[in-house]
Amino acid sequence: MVTVQRWSGREARLLREALRMSLRDFAAYLGVSDRTVSNWEGGGASYQPRGESQAVLDTALGRASDDVKARFAAALGTNGAAPPVTGRIGVDSHKFLPVFIGAERADRLRAHMTPSAGDQWLESSSVRVNHPEAQDCVLHVFACGAAVFHLVQPHEPPALTDLAVWRYRSYASDLPWARNKLRDLLDEDHDRVPNPEYVLSLYWLTSAPWAGDAYDTALRLLSTPSVLVDRGAPGGPTPLDGTVETSLLATGFDHPDIVSFGVRGVSTGYAGWSGVAYASHSRERGLTVDELVACELTVQALWCFTRQVQQMIEDGQDPSMPEQYGWRFLRAASSRLTTARAQETAQHVLMREAIMKTSGLAERLRAAQDALRESVG
Repeated sequence: MVTVQRWSGREARLLREALRMSLRDFAAYLGVSDRTVSNWEGGGASYQPRGESQAVLDTALGRASDDVKARFAAALGTNGAAPPVTGRIGVDSHKFLPVFIGAERADRLRAHMTPSAGDQWLESSSVRVNHPEAQDCVLHVFACGAAVFHLVQPHEPPALTDLAVWRYRSYASDLPWARNKLRDLLDEDHDRVPNPEYVLSLYWLTSAPWAGDAYDTALRLLSTPSVLVDRGAPGGPTPLDGTVETSLLATGFDHPDIVSFGVRGVSTGYAGWSGVAYASHSRERGLTVDELVACELTVQALWCFTRQVQQMIEDGQDPSMPEQYGWRFLRAASSRLTTARAQETAQHVLMREAIMKTSGLAERLRAAQDALRESVG
């Protein structure tokens, strides 16, 4: 039986993560405000909630399931592998730029590409393309009509704020670059080529100067970089004062939309709307970067597909797709993304659930499925 003699902000956060709840959901579960939970966790091991809050946390732990208690007990342990700590920040940035081009265009492009290996329930092909700054860039084209550029760009920024500013500033060149590359590949007039709308990031942390709670906070900041940047500055995104990052690393940071999918002693992982941040502490037991990339590609392709259905509705059209990519296709996609598979590890399931929740894809799939079903009446 696991018990806590005296709750601190650290134990409160570990219980929330064992319950697999966002900060907002955890606050509602306990019957306290979001700010209260944020204050607990921000204070870390040095902050002790008041007496009545201690009792509330005791009750929450007492009524938790055996699985939750086991996860909580494991997280409290200290015999896991330690995260890599060095004097520098090392990050591999993976950017995903999705754009819907339609099934006909996809067929034309895929005729000159290499079919993707592995599970082909979401059929696709890929080709390497040149990008002026990326170490590697691959265009994945899905038979359903979605295309996703995947850019790999290693960085050693002096601070997380510098990486966050680079991320937002590079939008200005990455999005038009992707459109121009599609124009060349499709051999079409520029005004007929659709615009990529969004850039999602995956940060694979390879080395770091932090330890303990600061290390965990850094991964949270990587998954929600907007808190380090003034995105509305007249000259474009600019860094906030350097003391903001220093203060957050010292006191802790959380956001209601951040979802944890790390496993104590194995990995640290967080998903947010801006993307995913992950560090593997055990090469044998952690997720691989290829597994994370594969999940992101699938989610981004389907996000792009459902965005097209939404756009048709907003433009006053009856949404329509080729029959093989109608509502039944989306129903099957939803089942594959929300149902655990026998061959999957717990980390795979946690990763997919976290990315699905923060991307909002589950709701998009349901809405697009309903819309396409109604259009064929």
